[in-house]
Amino acid sequence: MIEIKVPELAESITEGTVASWLKQPGDHVEKGEAIVELETDKVNIEVPADESGTLDEQLAAEGDTVQVGQVIARLSSGTGGGTAVATKTKTEAATETAPAPAETKVEAVGEAKKVERREEHVASPGKGPIATPAARKLAREKGIDLSAIQTNDPIGRINVHDVTSHESKPAPTPQAPKAPAAAPQPAASGKDEERIKMTRRRQTIANRLVEVQQTAAMLTTFNEIDMSAVMALRKRRQEKFIKDNDVKLGFMSFFTKAAVAALKRMPYLNAEIQGNEIVLKKYYDIGIAVSAPDGLVVPVVREADRKNFGEIEKDILHLADKARNNKLGLSDLTGGTFTITNGGVFGSLLSTPILNGPQVAILGMHSIQLRPIAIDAETMENRPMMYVALSYDHRIVDGREAVTFLKHIKDMIEDPEQLLFEA
Repeated sequence: MIEIKVPELAESITEGTVASWLKQPGDHVEKGEAIVELETDKVNIEVPADESGTLDEQLAAEGDTVQVGQVIARLSSGTGGGTAVATKTKTEAATETAPAPAETKVEAVGEAKKVERREEHVASPGKGPIATPAARKLAREKGIDLSAIQTNDPIGRINVHDVTSHESKPAPTPQAPKAPAAAPQPAASGKDEERIKMTRRRQTIANRLVEVQQTAAMLTTFNEIDMSAVMALRKRRQEKFIKDNDVKLGFMSFFTKAAVAALKRMPYLNAEIQGNEIVLKKYYDIGIAVSAPDGLVVPVVREADRKNFGEIEKDILHLADKARNNKLGLSDLTGGTFTITNGGVFGSLLSTPILNGPQVAILGMHSIQLRPIAIDAETMENRPMMYVALSYDHRIVDGREAVTFLKHIKDMIEDPEQLLFEA
Protein backbone atom coordinates (compact mmCIF):
# COMPACT_ATOMS: atom_id res chain seq x y z
CA MET A 1 0.00 0.00 0.00
CA ILE A 2 1.35 3.41 -1.00
CA GLU A 3 0.47 6.39 1.20
CA ILE A 4 -0.01 9.86 -0.29
CA LYS A 5 0.91 12.54 2.24
CA VAL A 6 0.62 16.32 2.26
CA PRO A 7 4.10 17.52 1.24
CA GLU A 8 6.13 20.30 2.81
CA LEU A 9 4.44 23.43 1.46
CA ALA A 10 6.61 26.33 2.62
CA GLU A 11 8.44 27.49 5.71
CA SER A 12 5.46 29.42 7.07
CA ILE A 13 2.66 27.14 5.77
CA THR A 14 1.67 24.11 7.85
CA GLU A 15 -1.75 23.26 6.41
CA GLY A 16 -3.84 23.49 3.28
CA THR A 17 -7.31 22.75 1.94
CA VAL A 18 -8.24 19.98 -0.46
CA ALA A 19 -9.31 22.01 -3.50
CA SER A 20 -10.17 19.13 -5.84
CA TRP A 21 -9.42 15.48 -6.38
CA LEU A 22 -7.90 14.96 -9.82
CA LYS A 23 -8.21 11.17 -9.53
CA GLN A 24 -11.08 9.07 -8.17
CA PRO A 25 -10.94 5.66 -6.41
CA GLY A 26 -10.31 2.96 -8.99
CA ASP A 27 -8.38 5.28 -11.32
CA HIS A 28 -4.92 4.20 -12.40
CA VAL A 29 -2.17 6.72 -11.57
CA GLU A 30 1.24 6.89 -13.21
CA LYS A 31 4.34 7.86 -11.24
CA GLY A 32 4.59 11.66 -11.13
CA GLU A 33 0.94 12.16 -12.14
CA ALA A 34 -1.06 14.63 -10.02
CA ILE A 35 -3.66 13.08 -7.72
CA VAL A 36 -5.04 16.02 -5.75
CA GLU A 37 -4.85 19.81 -5.80
CA LEU A 38 -4.28 21.58 -2.47
CA GLU A 39 -5.07 25.22 -1.84
CA THR A 40 -2.72 27.06 0.51
CA ASP A 41 -2.68 30.62 1.77
CA LYS A 42 -0.75 31.76 -1.30
CA VAL A 43 -0.88 29.23 -4.15
CA ASN A 44 -2.44 25.97 -5.29
CA ILE A 45 -0.19 22.91 -5.30
CA GLU A 46 -0.70 19.63 -7.15
CA VAL A 47 0.40 16.53 -5.22
CA PRO A 48 1.86 13.81 -7.49
CA ALA A 49 2.15 10.06 -6.96
CA ASP A 50 5.61 8.80 -6.00
CA GLU A 51 4.86 5.44 -7.63
CA SER A 52 2.44 4.03 -10.17
CA GLY A 53 -0.67 2.28 -8.88
CA THR A 54 -4.42 2.49 -8.46
CA LEU A 55 -6.11 4.97 -6.15
CA ASP A 56 -7.82 2.84 -3.49
CA GLU A 57 -9.26 5.48 -1.17
CA GLN A 58 -9.40 9.18 -0.45
CA LEU A 59 -8.97 10.01 3.23
CA ALA A 60 -10.06 13.64 2.96
CA ALA A 61 -12.97 15.25 1.14
CA GLU A 62 -12.84 18.39 -0.97
CA GLY A 63 -12.93 21.39 1.35
CA ASP A 64 -11.24 19.56 4.25
CA THR A 65 -8.27 21.17 5.99
CA VAL A 66 -5.20 18.91 6.00
CA GLN A 67 -1.85 19.20 7.78
CA VAL A 68 1.65 18.77 6.37
CA GLY A 69 2.58 15.09 6.63
CA GLN A 70 -1.04 13.90 6.90
CA VAL A 71 -1.99 10.82 4.84
CA ILE A 72 -4.78 11.88 2.47
CA ALA A 73 -4.93 8.93 0.06
CA ARG A 74 -3.73 5.38 -0.47
CA LEU A 75 -2.62 3.66 -3.65
CA SER A 76 -2.28 -0.03 -4.30
CA SER A 77 0.65 -1.08 -6.42
CA GLY A 78 -0.07 -2.28 -9.96
CA THR A 79 -3.57 -1.85 -11.31
CA GLY A 80 -5.36 -2.22 -7.95
CA GLY A 81 -8.32 -4.30 -6.76
CA GLY A 82 -11.20 -2.47 -8.40
CA THR A 83 -9.59 -2.30 -11.81
CA ALA A 84 -8.53 -5.94 -11.65
CA VAL A 85 -12.07 -7.14 -10.94
CA ALA A 86 -13.47 -5.05 -13.76
CA THR A 87 -10.90 -6.46 -16.16
CA LYS A 88 -11.62 -9.97 -15.00
CA THR A 89 -15.33 -9.53 -15.61
CA LYS A 90 -14.67 -8.40 -19.18
CA THR A 91 -12.40 -11.44 -19.69
CA GLU A 92 -15.12 -13.75 -18.41
CA ALA A 93 -17.63 -12.23 -20.81
CA ALA A 94 -15.24 -12.78 -23.68
CA THR A 95 -14.63 -16.37 -22.52
CA GLU A 96 -18.35 -17.13 -22.51
CA THR A 97 -18.78 -16.04 -26.13
CA ALA A 98 -15.55 -17.51 -27.53
CA PRO A 99 -14.77 -21.25 -27.81
CA ALA A 100 -12.31 -22.38 -25.11
CA PRO A 101 -11.11 -25.60 -23.48
CA ALA A 102 -13.43 -27.11 -20.87
CA GLU A 103 -10.99 -26.42 -18.01
CA THR A 104 -10.92 -22.71 -18.86
CA LYS A 105 -14.73 -22.49 -18.90
CA VAL A 106 -14.97 -24.17 -15.51
CA GLU A 107 -12.36 -21.82 -14.05
CA ALA A 108 -14.12 -18.77 -15.52
CA VAL A 109 -17.48 -19.90 -14.12
CA GLY A 110 -15.87 -20.42 -10.72
CA GLU A 111 -14.40 -16.93 -10.75
CA ALA A 112 -17.71 -15.46 -11.89
CA LYS A 113 -19.47 -17.16 -8.96
CA LYS A 114 -16.91 -15.70 -6.58
CA VAL A 115 -17.59 -12.22 -7.90
CA GLU A 116 -21.34 -12.89 -7.79
CA ARG A 117 -21.19 -14.08 -4.17
CA ARG A 118 -19.08 -11.04 -3.27
CA GLU A 119 -21.66 -8.71 -4.80
CA GLU A 120 -24.49 -10.55 -3.04
CA HIS A 121 -22.65 -10.09 0.23
CA VAL A 122 -22.39 -6.38 -0.36
CA ALA A 123 -26.11 -6.05 -1.03
CA SER A 124 -27.32 -8.59 1.50
CA PRO A 125 -29.73 -7.42 4.21
CA GLY A 126 -28.21 -6.43 7.53
CA LYS A 127 -24.84 -5.58 5.99
CA GLY A 128 -23.80 -1.92 5.65
CA PRO A 129 -22.76 -0.75 2.18
CA ILE A 130 -19.05 -0.63 1.39
CA ALA A 131 -17.77 2.94 1.06
CA THR A 132 -14.49 4.83 1.28
CA PRO A 133 -13.94 6.92 4.44
CA ALA A 134 -14.13 10.10 2.41
CA ALA A 135 -17.44 9.00 0.86
CA ARG A 136 -18.88 8.14 4.29
CA LYS A 137 -17.81 11.52 5.65
CA LEU A 138 -19.30 13.42 2.72
CA ALA A 139 -22.55 11.45 2.86
CA ARG A 140 -22.82 12.13 6.59
CA GLU A 141 -22.29 15.85 6.02
CA LYS A 142 -24.89 15.90 3.24
CA GLY A 143 -27.40 13.82 5.21
CA ILE A 144 -27.47 11.13 2.51
CA ASP A 145 -28.24 7.47 3.28
CA LEU A 146 -25.45 5.33 1.83
CA SER A 147 -27.84 2.48 1.08
CA ALA A 148 -29.74 4.77 -1.33
CA ILE A 149 -26.63 5.49 -3.42
CA GLN A 150 -25.98 3.57 -6.62
CA THR A 151 -22.42 2.85 -7.75
CA ASN A 152 -20.82 1.43 -10.87
CA ASP A 153 -17.87 0.02 -8.93
CA PRO A 154 -17.47 -3.72 -9.74
CA ILE A 155 -17.38 -4.69 -6.04
CA GLY A 156 -20.13 -2.29 -5.04
CA ARG A 157 -17.85 0.18 -3.22
CA ILE A 158 -19.22 3.72 -2.92
CA ASN A 159 -16.78 6.59 -3.51
CA VAL A 160 -16.98 10.39 -3.30
CA HIS A 161 -17.99 10.67 -6.96
CA ASP A 162 -21.01 8.43 -6.34
CA VAL A 163 -22.11 10.60 -3.40
CA THR A 164 -21.83 13.85 -5.38
CA SER A 165 -23.63 12.27 -8.36
CA HIS A 166 -26.43 11.08 -6.11
CA GLU A 167 -26.78 14.54 -4.58
CA SER A 168 -27.15 16.16 -8.03
CA LYS A 169 -30.03 13.86 -8.99
CA PRO A 170 -33.59 15.11 -8.30
CA ALA A 171 -35.07 13.50 -5.21
CA PRO A 172 -38.01 11.11 -5.89
CA THR A 173 -40.07 12.58 -3.08
CA PRO A 174 -39.65 16.01 -1.49
CA GLN A 175 -38.17 15.92 1.99
CA ALA A 176 -37.55 18.62 4.53
CA PRO A 177 -33.91 19.68 4.27
CA LYS A 178 -31.70 18.97 7.26
CA ALA A 179 -30.08 22.20 8.41
CA PRO A 180 -26.76 22.07 10.29
CA ALA A 181 -27.15 22.66 14.02
CA ALA A 182 -25.13 25.87 13.99
CA ALA A 183 -26.37 27.20 10.64
CA PRO A 184 -27.72 30.76 10.82
CA GLN A 185 -31.43 31.12 10.27
CA PRO A 186 -32.69 32.90 7.14
CA ALA A 187 -33.66 36.55 7.46
CA ALA A 188 -37.12 37.16 8.80
CA SER A 189 -37.92 39.23 5.71
CA GLY A 190 -37.69 36.08 3.59
CA LYS A 191 -35.49 37.83 1.00
CA ASP A 192 -33.32 35.70 -1.24
CA GLU A 193 -29.76 35.20 0.03
CA GLU A 194 -26.74 33.12 -0.90
CA ARG A 195 -23.98 32.07 1.48
CA ILE A 196 -20.55 31.32 0.04
CA LYS A 197 -17.72 29.97 2.13
CA MET A 198 -14.58 32.07 1.87
CA THR A 199 -11.67 30.31 0.21
CA ARG A 200 -8.50 29.84 2.24
CA ARG A 201 -6.76 32.47 0.11
CA ARG A 202 -9.54 35.01 0.55
CA GLN A 203 -9.44 34.43 4.33
CA THR A 204 -5.67 34.96 4.32
CA ILE A 205 -5.99 38.16 2.28
CA ALA A 206 -8.64 39.47 4.68
CA ASN A 207 -6.60 38.64 7.79
CA ARG A 208 -3.41 40.20 6.45
CA LEU A 209 -5.07 43.41 5.31
CA VAL A 210 -6.67 43.83 8.73
CA GLU A 211 -3.34 43.04 10.39
CA VAL A 212 -1.55 45.70 8.35
CA GLN A 213 -4.12 48.34 9.28
CA GLN A 214 -3.85 47.41 12.96
CA THR A 215 -0.04 47.31 13.16
CA ALA A 216 1.17 49.99 10.72
CA ALA A 217 0.82 53.76 10.98
CA MET A 218 -0.49 53.97 7.43
CA LEU A 219 -0.83 57.29 5.65
CA THR A 220 -1.44 58.17 1.98
CA THR A 221 -0.23 61.09 -0.11
CA PHE A 222 -1.40 62.00 -3.64
CA ASN A 223 -0.23 63.69 -6.79
CA GLU A 224 -1.27 63.85 -10.44
CA ILE A 225 0.74 63.12 -13.56
CA ASP A 226 0.41 64.45 -17.09
CA MET A 227 0.66 61.28 -19.21
CA SER A 228 1.07 63.15 -22.54
CA ALA A 229 4.81 62.46 -22.96
CA VAL A 230 4.60 58.74 -22.17
CA MET A 231 1.56 58.25 -24.39
CA ALA A 232 3.30 60.01 -27.27
CA LEU A 233 6.45 57.93 -26.76
CA ARG A 234 4.45 54.69 -26.72
CA LYS A 235 2.69 55.69 -29.92
CA ARG A 236 5.98 56.42 -31.69
CA ARG A 237 7.81 53.33 -30.47
CA GLN A 238 5.08 50.71 -30.14
CA GLU A 239 5.48 49.02 -33.52
CA LYS A 240 9.26 48.63 -33.22
CA PHE A 241 9.00 47.63 -29.57
CA ILE A 242 6.60 44.78 -30.43
CA LYS A 243 8.87 43.67 -33.27
CA ASP A 244 11.95 43.63 -31.02
CA ASN A 245 10.38 42.18 -27.85
CA ASP A 246 7.24 40.33 -28.99
CA VAL A 247 5.23 42.15 -26.32
CA LYS A 248 3.45 45.52 -26.14
CA LEU A 249 4.96 48.53 -24.44
CA GLY A 250 2.60 49.32 -21.56
CA PHE A 251 2.53 51.86 -18.77
CA MET A 252 3.67 49.41 -16.07
CA SER A 253 7.27 49.24 -17.29
CA PHE A 254 7.55 53.05 -17.12
CA PHE A 255 6.20 53.15 -13.57
CA THR A 256 8.37 50.19 -12.52
CA LYS A 257 11.54 51.87 -13.79
CA ALA A 258 10.49 55.19 -12.26
CA ALA A 259 9.74 53.50 -8.92
CA VAL A 260 13.17 51.84 -8.84
CA ALA A 261 14.87 55.19 -9.55
CA ALA A 262 12.84 56.91 -6.82
CA LEU A 263 13.52 54.09 -4.33
CA LYS A 264 17.26 54.54 -4.83
CA ARG A 265 16.87 58.18 -3.82
CA MET A 266 14.52 57.38 -0.91
CA PRO A 267 15.82 54.05 0.47
CA TYR A 268 13.55 53.97 3.52
CA LEU A 269 10.61 53.20 1.22
CA ASN A 270 12.42 50.02 0.12
CA ALA A 271 12.64 48.61 3.64
CA GLU A 272 10.81 46.71 6.36
CA ILE A 273 10.66 46.73 10.15
CA GLN A 274 11.97 43.70 12.05
CA GLY A 275 11.56 44.15 15.79
CA ASN A 276 13.37 47.34 16.71
CA GLU A 277 15.46 47.36 13.54
CA ILE A 278 14.94 48.83 10.07
CA VAL A 279 16.11 46.55 7.26
CA LEU A 280 17.06 48.57 4.17
CA LYS A 281 16.89 46.45 1.01
CA LYS A 282 19.70 46.99 -1.50
CA TYR A 283 17.83 45.09 -4.20
CA TYR A 284 14.65 45.96 -6.06
CA ASP A 285 12.11 43.16 -6.39
CA ILE A 286 8.92 44.95 -7.39
CA GLY A 287 5.55 43.35 -6.70
CA ILE A 288 2.85 43.91 -9.32
CA ALA A 289 -0.70 43.45 -7.99
CA VAL A 290 -2.78 41.18 -10.24
CA SER A 291 -6.47 40.31 -9.98
CA ALA A 292 -6.81 36.50 -9.99
CA PRO A 293 -9.99 34.36 -9.82
CA ASP A 294 -9.53 33.67 -6.08
CA GLY A 295 -8.48 37.19 -5.12
CA LEU A 296 -5.69 39.72 -5.45
CA VAL A 297 -2.15 38.32 -5.69
CA VAL A 298 1.17 40.14 -5.93
CA PRO A 299 3.75 38.27 -8.03
CA VAL A 300 7.24 39.78 -8.02
CA VAL A 301 9.41 41.08 -10.86
CA ARG A 302 12.91 40.15 -9.67
CA GLU A 303 15.86 42.53 -9.99
CA ALA A 304 13.78 45.15 -11.78
CA ASP A 305 16.70 47.58 -11.63
CA ARG A 306 18.74 45.30 -13.94
CA LYS A 307 16.04 44.75 -16.54
CA ASN A 308 15.09 46.82 -19.56
CA PHE A 309 11.57 47.78 -20.57
CA GLY A 310 11.07 44.69 -22.73
CA GLU A 311 12.18 42.29 -19.99
CA ILE A 312 9.90 43.95 -17.45
CA GLU A 313 6.90 43.84 -19.77
CA LYS A 314 7.55 40.14 -20.50
CA ASP A 315 7.84 39.32 -16.81
CA ILE A 316 4.59 41.14 -15.98
CA LEU A 317 2.72 39.44 -18.84
CA HIS A 318 4.05 36.01 -17.83
CA LEU A 319 3.22 36.46 -14.14
CA ALA A 320 -0.27 37.80 -14.89
CA ASP A 321 -0.96 34.79 -17.12
CA LYS A 322 0.19 32.40 -14.39
CA ALA A 323 -2.01 34.21 -11.85
CA ARG A 324 -5.13 33.96 -14.03
CA ASN A 325 -4.49 30.23 -14.57
CA ASN A 326 -3.70 29.57 -10.90
CA LYS A 327 -0.14 28.46 -11.74
CA LEU A 328 1.85 30.82 -9.52
CA GLY A 329 4.45 29.20 -7.31
CA LEU A 330 5.57 30.35 -3.87
CA SER A 331 8.79 31.68 -5.41
CA ASP A 332 6.70 34.00 -7.61
CA LEU A 333 5.04 35.63 -4.60
CA THR A 334 7.66 35.95 -1.89
CA GLY A 335 10.38 38.47 -1.20
CA GLY A 336 9.03 41.65 -2.82
CA THR A 337 10.43 44.95 -1.54
CA PHE A 338 7.87 47.42 -2.96
CA THR A 339 4.48 47.06 -4.66
CA ILE A 340 2.66 48.78 -7.53
CA THR A 341 -1.08 48.37 -7.99
CA ASN A 342 -3.10 49.67 -10.93
CA GLY A 343 -6.75 50.20 -10.10
CA GLY A 344 -7.07 52.24 -13.28
CA VAL A 345 -7.56 49.10 -15.35
CA PHE A 346 -10.94 48.74 -13.59
CA GLY A 347 -11.82 52.43 -13.94
CA SER A 348 -10.73 53.64 -10.51
CA LEU A 349 -10.20 57.40 -10.44
CA LEU A 350 -8.63 57.61 -6.97
CA SER A 351 -7.99 55.23 -4.06
CA THR A 352 -5.83 54.69 -0.99
CA PRO A 353 -3.99 51.37 -1.47
CA ILE A 354 -3.31 49.21 1.59
CA LEU A 355 0.28 48.20 2.39
CA ASN A 356 1.46 44.78 1.33
CA GLY A 357 3.16 43.81 4.60
CA PRO A 358 5.92 43.62 5.63
CA GLN A 359 6.68 46.24 2.96
CA VAL A 360 6.36 49.85 4.07
CA ALA A 361 5.13 51.50 0.85
CA ILE A 362 2.85 50.87 -2.12
CA LEU A 363 2.24 52.97 -5.24
CA GLY A 364 -1.28 53.18 -6.65
CA MET A 365 -1.96 54.02 -10.31
CA HIS A 366 -5.40 55.07 -11.54
CA SER A 367 -7.35 55.66 -14.72
CA ILE A 368 -6.24 58.27 -17.26
CA GLN A 369 -8.78 61.01 -17.93
CA LEU A 370 -8.75 64.17 -20.00
CA ARG A 371 -8.86 67.16 -17.68
CA PRO A 372 -8.39 70.91 -18.31
CA ILE A 373 -4.94 71.91 -17.11
CA ALA A 374 -3.60 75.45 -16.76
CA ILE A 375 -0.49 75.71 -18.94
CA ASP A 376 0.18 79.29 -17.92
CA ALA A 377 -1.80 82.27 -16.63
CA GLU A 378 -3.68 82.60 -19.92
CA THR A 379 -3.73 79.13 -21.49
CA MET A 380 -5.75 76.00 -20.66
CA GLU A 381 -5.37 72.63 -22.38
CA ASN A 382 -7.07 69.27 -22.07
CA ARG A 383 -4.38 66.80 -20.95
CA PRO A 384 -4.51 63.04 -20.18
CA MET A 385 -4.06 63.06 -16.41
CA MET A 386 -3.59 60.28 -13.87
CA TYR A 387 -3.93 60.54 -10.11
CA VAL A 388 -1.26 58.55 -8.24
CA ALA A 389 -1.26 57.60 -4.57
CA LEU A 390 1.51 56.49 -2.24
CA SER A 391 0.53 54.72 0.97
CA TYR A 392 3.37 54.36 3.45
CA ASP A 393 4.17 53.31 7.01
CA HIS A 394 4.67 56.52 8.95
CA ARG A 395 6.67 54.66 11.60
CA ILE A 396 9.81 54.81 9.45
CA VAL A 397 8.81 56.96 6.44
CA ASP A 398 8.29 60.66 7.06
CA GLY A 399 5.94 62.84 5.05
CA ARG A 400 8.85 64.66 3.42
CA GLU A 401 10.26 61.41 2.06
CA ALA A 402 6.89 60.19 0.83
CA VAL A 403 6.01 63.43 -0.94
CA THR A 404 9.49 63.68 -2.47
CA PHE A 405 9.28 60.07 -3.68
CA LEU A 406 5.97 60.70 -5.41
CA LYS A 407 7.32 63.93 -6.92
CA HIS A 408 10.23 61.95 -8.43
CA ILE A 409 7.72 59.54 -9.98
CA LYS A 410 5.77 62.45 -11.45
CA ASP A 411 8.87 64.13 -12.89
CA MET A 412 10.20 60.97 -14.55
CA ILE A 413 6.86 59.98 -16.10
CA GLU A 414 6.27 63.51 -17.42
CA ASP A 415 9.81 63.51 -18.86
CA PRO A 416 10.47 59.80 -19.58
CA GLU A 417 13.87 60.55 -21.15
CA GLN A 418 15.11 60.95 -17.57
CA LEU A 419 14.74 57.19 -17.17
CA LEU A 420 17.55 56.69 -19.68
CA PHE A 421 20.01 58.36 -17.31
CA GLU A 422 19.02 56.48 -14.16
CA ALA A 423 21.58 53.92 -12.97
